Amino acid sequence: MRILIAEDDQVLADGLLRALRGAGAAVDHVASGSEADAALMTNTEFDLLILDLGLPKMHGLDVLKKLRGRGSSLPVLILTAADSVEERVKGLDYGADDYMAKPFSLQELEARVRALVRRGMGASSSTIKHGPLIYDQAGRVATIDGKMVELSARELGLLEVLLQRAGRLVSKDQLVERLCEWGEEVSNNAIEVYIHRLRKKIEKGPIRIATVRGLGYCLEKIPN
Repeated sequence: MRILIAEDDQVLADGLLRALRGAGAAVDHVASGSEADAALMTNTEFDLLILDLGLPKMHGLDVLKKLRGRGSSLPVLILTAADSVEERVKGLDYGADDYMAKPFSLQELEARVRALVRRGMGASSSTIKHGPLIYDQAGRVATIDGKMVELSARELGLLEVLLQRAGRLVSKDQLVERLCEWGEEVSNNAIEVYIHRLRKKIEKGPIRIATVRGLGYCLEKIPN
């Protein structure tokens, strides 16, 4: 999953970055409202925005209003001071999906992040099934016919993207956008290598990653 954090408290932001990256997410960080607004206008591949309200240069509520004004349905989790009930209410009225009052538990935040991303994808469960392949997004474990498949962090991220779009074409550029943070250089050739490794591990029985030359990849089930 790809997450944008808009938070001007660097200590808190660093903690969020460590926790969410440790959970397998690609995470980018901005420290002002204007930076958040610019990032959201230029990148449509984020799965979630974690938004502090008290941002410099543009208030978090204004970032949210502009985001929804552009017709975006990106899930938004607001971070706010414990006593700012009025701002929490405004945030929800302006289109936020959830909020957490500071200070908060990182474990709870990770669980809410997973729930919001699932909701944004139209899923109700933390597990994704594709034939005999089952992927547990919370535990980041993949199994085929009940047997665990050993996958690297990059392969797990790639599998998650393909599963979320099973049966649909995913371009190399989309995979790079979904898997990589700002400043992280991953070439199309590297994506081909990751796809090759993933194929060797999961293409068993009725599962395959089809290549549409020049366009991208599609996770398919082969008819019996």
